[in-house]
Amino acid sequence: MTPLGRLLIGSQFAFNTGFFAVLPYLAEHLTGTLGLSGAVVGLVLGLRTFSQQGLFVVGGLLTDRYGPRPVVLVGCALRVAGFCWLALATGVGTVIGAVTLVGFAAALFSPAVESEITREALRIEHAGGPRRTRTLARFAAGGQAGALIGPAAGSLLLAWGGDTAFRSACFAGAAVFVLVFAAHTLLMPRKDGNGAGTPPGAEGVRTTVRLVLGNRRFLRLTVAYAAYLLAYNQLYLALPAELERSTGSQAALGWLFALSATLVVCLSGPVEKLAATRLDHPGAARAGLLVIAGSFAAAALLRPLEGIWAALAFTVLLTLGQTLILPATRAMLPDLVDHRHLGLFTGALSSLSGLAVLAAGAPLGALLDLGGSLPWLILGALPLLALTAVPTTSPRERAEPTAATGRRSPGETSIS
Repeated sequence: MTPLGRLLIGSQFAFNTGFFAVLPYLAEHLTGTLGLSGAVVGLVLGLRTFSQQGLFVVGGLLTDRYGPRPVVLVGCALRVAGFCWLALATGVGTVIGAVTLVGFAAALFSPAVESEITREALRIEHAGGPRRTRTLARFAAGGQAGALIGPAAGSLLLAWGGDTAFRSACFAGAAVFVLVFAAHTLLMPRKDGNGAGTPPGAEGVRTTVRLVLGNRRFLRLTVAYAAYLLAYNQLYLALPAELERSTGSQAALGWLFALSATLVVCLSGPVEKLAATRLDHPGAARAGLLVIAGSFAAAALLRPLEGIWAALAFTVLLTLGQTLILPATRAMLPDLVDHRHLGLFTGALSSLSGLAVLAAGAPLGALLDLGGSLPWLILGALPLLALTAVPTTSPRERAEPTAATGRRSPGETSIS
């Protein structure tokens, strides 16, 4: 692994550690300590999601224009400011402002880091190193390790009790991002943007929309990725409902989340090595969707049994599918788009998929209210349908990065 690769993977680990040390406990703080209503809490959490996931495309555009280093540094600085503001916020307006700032910071940081780790994975691959999915799998494992450690660290801080517990967790999270800021200031190479970005304005927006919507194979990849995100979101929607039905409580939910994160950390490398010997990137993505579909089918078949067997099988198989599809999807992106716009398309992939999850949330929730195994089978059919959306990549397209050749990727439409 190169020094830059280690920096990016370590940053993703630290980013998720600081994030999950605070955010899982935000709703309890808002309703308990601050006494806000459920409607206000829902609004706050929704704004955080929109300001993060919905604005990834903005972070990607800025990364293309100015390079990853300044975008990462601004994202870290805003996250520090947001967490400190959240620690001191006591009213609805200040809470909304702080949470929106926290989300927008991630909308800057994540596309910059994700597009840069993809570029680094390509450089390692073309220098004779391991396949790009190896680096991307390690990146995903680093993020999940942070997601595993963060809540535990936050719970230790919250165990102090009192009104200062959440404030301490926020300041600790801010301290993590101060360290990330310092690491990137010292270690991340300075890279100029490619100039592909356009100044704000109607013409820039129209050009960007045409660039994204004109790339049909990218849109097909987005459909497949959205199907994965919809399935993964059931860890927060269908899984709690299943535990409540089968055990009478959601006490095991935290343990299943921890199991999922642990499996990603432990299995990402071995699964990627196995996939690399048998499958190309589209094949690995399709295999991941098949395993994810199997997770819903297994849950449907095991629901008649008492205990957590259905929930356990669903969690394990869904996570296994994640270890297949996530690095494969990220690895396919450079084969479908012009590398000068890799930041834009990295952000657009997350933003468009996030919008699909948002739009499908209410219908899927209503579907689960029907009860029985049929909703699980219907949910399992979605990744099966998405199999046909996975685009193919030819050996010629994978031969060398577009940035090195100056050629436009085959999936890219010409924008004058």
